Amino acid sequence: MPHDTPLIALLAMGLVLAFLLGTLAHRLRLSPIVGYLVAGILVGPFTPGFIADPALAMELSEIGVILLMFGVGLHFSVEDLLEVKAIAIPGAIVQISAATVMGWGLAWFLGWPHLHGIVFGLALSVASTVVLLRAMEDRRLLETRRGKIAVGWLIVEDLVMVGALVLLPALAEALGAGDGERVGAGSVLSSLGWTFLKVSAFVAVMMVVGKRAIPWMLERVAGFGSRELFTLSVLAIALGVAFGSAKLFGVSFALGAFFAGMLLNGDLSHKAASDSLPLRDAFAVLFFVSVGMLFDPMILVEHPIPVVATFLIIVVGKSAAAYLIVRAFKHPSDTALTISASLAQIGEFSFILAALGVSLGILSEEGRDLVLAGSLLSIIANPLIFGWLDLWQARRQENAAAAGEPVPEPSRPVHAGPPLPEGEHAILVGFGRVGSEIARLLREREVPLVVIDDDMDLVQKARDDGFPAIRGNAANVRVLDEAAPDRASLMVLAIPQALEAGEVIARLREMNPQMTILARAHSDGEVRHLLKHGADGAVLAEKELAHSMAEMALSAPPFRKHRAI
Repeated sequence: MPHDTPLIALLAMGLVLAFLLGTLAHRLRLSPIVGYLVAGILVGPFTPGFIADPALAMELSEIGVILLMFGVGLHFSVEDLLEVKAIAIPGAIVQISAATVMGWGLAWFLGWPHLHGIVFGLALSVASTVVLLRAMEDRRLLETRRGKIAVGWLIVEDLVMVGALVLLPALAEALGAGDGERVGAGSVLSSLGWTFLKVSAFVAVMMVVGKRAIPWMLERVAGFGSRELFTLSVLAIALGVAFGSAKLFGVSFALGAFFAGMLLNGDLSHKAASDSLPLRDAFAVLFFVSVGMLFDPMILVEHPIPVVATFLIIVVGKSAAAYLIVRAFKHPSDTALTISASLAQIGEFSFILAALGVSLGILSEEGRDLVLAGSLLSIIANPLIFGWLDLWQARRQENAAAAGEPVPEPSRPVHAGPPLPEGEHAILVGFGRVGSEIARLLREREVPLVVIDDDMDLVQKARDDGFPAIRGNAANVRVLDEAAPDRASLMVLAIPQALEAGEVIARLREMNPQMTILARAHSDGEVRHLLKHGADGAVLAEKELAHSMAEMALSAPPFRKHRAI
């Protein structure tokens, strides 16, 4: 049996390099996306050494696009958008228009066709969801007013890009695939009208049939109690709807996958997102690797001025437009600067749009390379921009305090829930099935409690139940600080991830050595790991379950006499 197959070689080299370089990027406080893209450059045809099969890479990247868009649909929130619609909708549309005009202007200067310039400008107008959310979470801004505006803004950008993915093929067909030939308005309108009819038919089928059939099927599969079957059903829905929508209605894979995710809701959405996450992450990494394979690094040497101009449009032009828009809506400068900094980069949708433009002949390979160069440089620069912003805000507060002026208060969560208890309290990490039951029992014994969880739905559930709840990963020092560990006397880690719990315990021991720490384990090895990191006790779930069931069994009538003995 041959051991040098192109697919295995691509997966092995791509994932190994992506892991190594992604880890390095994380250590440098950059987005791992930078590492994934560089991994793709190293295995691509423009650099020496191993060269992966580009055709296979593109097919795998299509799966990555489908699963990425399915995830976007799963997390699409109308409520988040409506909460800040007054600024997010007009702000995002104006900012997208401004960035598109700036991109078109650079394309015109370079002598490209107008449609190429529009596609290029659109690709520069949309920020990366991954980079934006990480920057907001690291600074505990996601639930603040400025964080809500940024997320709502991002949702509008994503929706506009979904619309662009639908309309661009029709425009390319009507305009002769961007060859510059003049066509009549009737041809353009006819092509757009036909596309609108096909998309409308697809949306109607999904809303009438898919909205009922997809949740119904997932509920039945979930009832089987098989995690493998449920995960398989989620992937089958994502890939099946995407493929079927392309074949039956002629719409893109991306739109089909987006709708498939959007039609799931409630607990099913949460479970589908959780169970499909590992595979979505793996194929998302392969998507970024395949994008990196298309990038020719020589563009940095051969065309430095267009590269710098592209970078400035993303980081300066687009951000300046966002700042002016937010200030026009009478928001403070801190909010405007935070939103500007969070949008000063581009990512996933830019790559998808650029790849589509090249395949349709409405964007040159040079344009795609400029988009990739701009993305790499802007993602690398984004932490530096936020670092400057943090320093500026700190100095502003110091100067205000020195001058005796009112010090601007840090942003507070929009829906913070009940306030933290005064004095000693307990901290509960994880509000799932186990954590929520622990919270109920502690409340019955009148123990003041603060909840930490990284799932927004569970955080909201805890707040609805009357508990102060903090959203975030407890391994993050900033998240722990919000729970006031210096005043806490007890920490209960109800999360099933023992390695993550060990990190939290080690940090807590540094913050409060006298605190009592209890954790949850699933094996003797995990118990040893948790105790080694400083836990006072670790509960082995299977043993406790066995003891409880044995106690109940011995309480049954046939065995009471044995129990008495």
